[in-house]
Amino acid sequence: QVQLVQSGGGLVQAGGSLRLSCAASGSIFRVNDMGWYRQAPGKQRELVAAITSAGITNYAESLKGRFTISRDNVKRMVYLQMNSLKPEDTAVYYCNANVRTTLLHTNDYWGQGTQVTVSS
Repeated sequence: QVQLVQSGGGLVQAGGSLRLSCAASGSIFRVNDMGWYRQAPGKQRELVAAITSAGITNYAESLKGRFTISRDNVKRMVYLQMNSLKPEDTAVYYCNANVRTTLLHTNDYWGQGTQVTVSS
């Protein structure tokens, strides 16, 4: 029905950069808010950044200035540019989208997750 497919991630040294991508496809009437979350082992999943269909963004306070979220409404994609990475950024990163699939139905969908590992 609706799929979110992620790409990017991997292993990077502290201070390096990575760019994550997420593409939405399927039975989509409208893609509303999109965002990125992350979860480290033994920790709760937390919001990294979110962006509305109009481009309004919000970030976890501790990540402001290092991470940038953006989207392409034509391609139905959302991106996360991660700069000045720190070991504490190591986690599985998930994209999320609120999608209207019909005139009456709206649901949240999740990507498969991608590992980001930052070495010191």
